[in-house]
Amino acid sequence: MSTRTFHQVVATTDVHSALGRADGLLSHLHQLRETSLLADCGDFFEGTGYYRLGGGHVEREILTTLYDVLAPGNHGWPHYFESGLYEMTVCANTVDADSGTPLFDRLRIVDVHGRRVAVTAVMGPQAFHSIPAHQRAGHRVIGPASALRELMLEHHHHVDSWMVLSHSGFAEDLGLAMACPFLDVVFAGHCHSDSYGPVPVGDTLVLKGGELGAGYAVAEPADVGWAARTAAFPIAGLLPGALVALDEQITALGQRLAEPLGTVNGPYRNAELDRHRLLADLVTRLHTGLGAAVILNETALRTTVLGDVLTLADLMAIEPFDNQLVRADLRAPYDCDPARLMADLAEQTGPVTSAPHPLPAHLVSVLTTDYLADTYLRGHTRQTGLTLGGCVRLALTIAQPERERR
Repeated sequence: MSTRTFHQVVATTDVHSALGRADGLLSHLHQLRETSLLADCGDFFEGTGYYRLGGGHVEREILTTLYDVLAPGNHGWPHYFESGLYEMTVCANTVDADSGTPLFDRLRIVDVHGRRVAVTAVMGPQAFHSIPAHQRAGHRVIGPASALRELMLEHHHHVDSWMVLSHSGFAEDLGLAMACPFLDVVFAGHCHSDSYGPVPVGDTLVLKGGELGAGYAVAEPADVGWAARTAAFPIAGLLPGALVALDEQITALGQRLAEPLGTVNGPYRNAELDRHRLLADLVTRLHTGLGAAVILNETALRTTVLGDVLTLADLMAIEPFDNQLVRADLRAPYDCDPARLMADLAEQTGPVTSAPHPLPAHLVSVLTTDYLADTYLRGHTRQTGLTLGGCVRLALTIAQPERERR
């Protein structure tokens, strides 16, 4: 960073391994890098088949090649502890559960057009608690506002401006700006909302770039305070030689993802996938076929536009997280109160669907994903040998006659 002069701060968020048209993102970030501090607000990993097939190698190379500072995201949480990424990551409010020691450096201080700027990050409690339980074991989160106020009191005499990379949600970041009026800019993330800003909250600007690699947010010094805007990445771009090999890796993964898996069922063909409809189909099939009570969350699936043929890319876009289906034993109070179970899961994960509906009054176990079981139910689980992705494929494609499969 020391050999470059920064005139602005550029932030992306929630790229989620959306690398299908990455050449526009790569070429434009390479151009911006000459005069911009490049930051990401988290969740660069997970969400498409590029991650499932590549294991995050390409995403890691993009970050270490082009970016300067990162906020950790709940998706891909373990990657931020890897050598190379760990040194780039800042966060003010994630700490060791026992000692309270910060898990990452809490801030960077950089010069942006003659101003000393503190760049830090926070993760919202909801985002933190959505990290799979085994990945965040030994970690905890403290209040973002209190962590930022403590940081400001320690460093206010060293800096002129404060910028936060937030992985909390746009609505939460508006509240954060009200609670911490000393902040100049909050780059939002995690929310997947239609709010992009910039929205002024007092003297603080809250904004975010387009998710899934669609765009970015910019903040630059103004005569008074800061000016901010959002912009879209070009669809394509000319890549410098240093990025050609990286683009070739992405192209090779894309060719593997083009593998056809079957003809799409009529109700789902040539349309944007209705997640709620698919989830209802899945829980009914699983309940009917296995005789088990089934609970699935809608956010386990993503939407995409389907054509006539289901490809591996389509399937991994719809179910990007490789969820396993397990039988989870229920503990009190959920074993005697299924309505409370459904309400609590919906509050923590978003819409949930069950079969049968309503669930029976007394439940010993439910069939669900390993993510829900491990993160929210904390009961003993038994493997079924089934994957959510495999069940999605069966629901979305037309079954071949037996003689055609031989």
